[in-house]
Amino acid sequence: MSLDVTQILLSAQSADGSIRKHAEESLKQFQEQNLPGFLLSLSTELATNEKPEESRRLAGLILKNALDAKEQHRKNELFQRWLALDAGVKAQVKALLLQTLSSPVASARSTSSQVIAKIAGIEIPQKQWPELIGSLLSNIHQVQPNVKQATLETLGYLCEEVSPEAVDQDQIDILDEYSSEFTADSDVPCYYFIKQALPALVPMLLETLLKQEDDQDLDEGAWNLAMAGGTCLGLVARTVGDDIVPLVMPFVEENITKPEWRHREAATYAFGSILEGPSADKLTPLVNVALNFMLSALVKDPNNHVKDTTAWTLGRIFEFLHGSALETAPVITAENCQQILTVLLQSMKDVPNVAEKACGALYFLAQGYVDAGSASPLSPFFQDIVQSLLVTSHREDAGESRLRTAAYETLNEVVRCSTEETAPIVMQLVPVIMMELHNTLEAGKLSTDEREKRSDLQGLLCGCLQVIIQKLGGMESTKFAFLQYADQMMDLFLRVFACRNATVHEEAMLAIGALAYAAGSNFAKYMAQFYQYLEMGLQNFEEYQVCAITVGVVGDLCRALEDKILPYCDGIMTQLLKDLSSNQLHRSVKPPIFSCFGDIALAIGENFEKYLIYAMPMLQSAADLSAHTTATDDEMLDYTNQLRNGILEAYSGILQGFKSSPKTQLLMPYAPHILQFLDALHNGKDMDDSVMKTAIGVLGDLADTLGVNAGPLINQSTSSKQFLDECLSSDDPLVKESADWARIAISRAVSG
Repeated sequence: MSLDVTQILLSAQSADGSIRKHAEESLKQFQEQNLPGFLLSLSTELATNEKPEESRRLAGLILKNALDAKEQHRKNELFQRWLALDAGVKAQVKALLLQTLSSPVASARSTSSQVIAKIAGIEIPQKQWPELIGSLLSNIHQVQPNVKQATLETLGYLCEEVSPEAVDQDQIDILDEYSSEFTADSDVPCYYFIKQALPALVPMLLETLLKQEDDQDLDEGAWNLAMAGGTCLGLVARTVGDDIVPLVMPFVEENITKPEWRHREAATYAFGSILEGPSADKLTPLVNVALNFMLSALVKDPNNHVKDTTAWTLGRIFEFLHGSALETAPVITAENCQQILTVLLQSMKDVPNVAEKACGALYFLAQGYVDAGSASPLSPFFQDIVQSLLVTSHREDAGESRLRTAAYETLNEVVRCSTEETAPIVMQLVPVIMMELHNTLEAGKLSTDEREKRSDLQGLLCGCLQVIIQKLGGMESTKFAFLQYADQMMDLFLRVFACRNATVHEEAMLAIGALAYAAGSNFAKYMAQFYQYLEMGLQNFEEYQVCAITVGVVGDLCRALEDKILPYCDGIMTQLLKDLSSNQLHRSVKPPIFSCFGDIALAIGENFEKYLIYAMPMLQSAADLSAHTTATDDEMLDYTNQLRNGILEAYSGILQGFKSSPKTQLLMPYAPHILQFLDALHNGKDMDDSVMKTAIGVLGDLADTLGVNAGPLINQSTSSKQFLDECLSSDDPLVKESADWARIAISRAVSG
């Protein structure tokens, strides 16, 4: 495919929606039709200094996304796809990436560092690319500081991506050579390399923190030497724990009050970077001393960089040193809580980047009180907090620095962690958020960009309503009053669906699932209008997350409506069976679909009879496959256990659904296979506790539902008794509880 890759990459960043869409489609087509050429073109673009910085940055980002994903199943696919490429192509790509580390353009170097680490994370565990670490460490002797910086950054990312166990001894020996001048003898250099390097490494990293760029606080995508140094310092802190503290604190104390803003910001950044890793015992006394100073700096420091980093550091304090799980004396007390809130709410009026970080700090402050019980220290200030967050979300500049998103995410967390005492204020929030959602639906003709912004806002508002529904619908004291809004909310959600935007569809679908759970059987009145959108969600193979969420909502509907869902079951089951048969649908959606069979059977009981001839063969095929799958890595093992759990939950729901029905005999033909599946799982010895709990539950369900008819089959089972004994002696109380119940049911069935 002959393409001007540079121009396409630039067009993919165009402000014109149609130009951008066409470019994105061209890139997608190129990737699908010629993956080796696609990867080579992108790595060449990234490595070529004459190319525009914008196209190089996007080329690197796309490269990284072609190698990694958040979802484990997708990550595994991308790993396998890379490993299957021609060795020559991979070698060219890697050579171009290493070449880019010496680029004069900082963003190109930084992006290349990340991509190199992603490839290393794939190849080093496969015993490939053994020369990488030696090649990187040879750069340490380079004269150019930019090459040293990029190399340190790459090594930092490698620490994140590659497990120590994956590194061969010869690579460890190379590391030892470079560390010998400042390390003591160690029997395990692999594990203690960073610890031994601390006296030389930490001063270098602290020095980088002073290399800030003047406008870094305004650029959301900024990445520079100071940020790389802070990231690396944070990784070191997580690795070595308490040992980092005495090496960093003198730098903090020396620089925190200096007149030059770079010193104050670097000191604050250094402190914030070491808050994850060291023990609470080590950090709490330091935080107690620093807290008042930082609160003052957040309000009074004349420099926005310093305020930005101070708010971020406060967020880190609240994230790692605040909450009921900590055994040390609390950092936040009744005495300083009001002062903290006053400062954070005031800072939410600051410039967008500072306000966004203040929202983040408030998010973690609220999260720490999730287990506070009936009396949260935030309750007296709840009204002010909610009002401030709403005002922040409406700022004219809320589109900058993710401020609007941060405000709503924080509002959600504040509501989620609130107590019954503040429920009336949460109730007052319902019509406010509904009106905001209504206003987005009244907009006239919009440009492409305006539609995107509207969709983003609708997603945030639907997400907020979901959290409110869960909070108020989950408390008996507020449930009845809250449900007066159900009709209006459902109308709004249905209108949102009419916008046909995948992201909003996701958020609205989740909100409807929450509403169904709260409304119970009363939700039946909405099903006629809602069903078409439910079906659309189940048919959405391309955006499989939407499909997965919709499957989850089917489960919510089953629990809410029980047998009132029966009129819609033919359509739902037909679509679920199609989903399972489809090669287009992502495999991650299939375990919850099996589980959904169990939800439907529980809801409609013996009426599930008509679906047995379709569902049970599907379950048997999947059970055979999952029972005899040998997981080659942790990711495959996780998926296999998810699949097993889904199948077992289906069997459990079907067995329980038919209990006390005159039609239980319909399940007898399937009982031997269910027991064979349980035998195979037990003999495989690779069940996690979750699968074990569900499996022993299914054995109990089979005995309970089929009664004496199941007795002979259970006696013939090769491992039922041994499996039951193992579960009864399990350390997991949930497994043991399920086993106790199963033992009683089996005893009744066997004794007749």
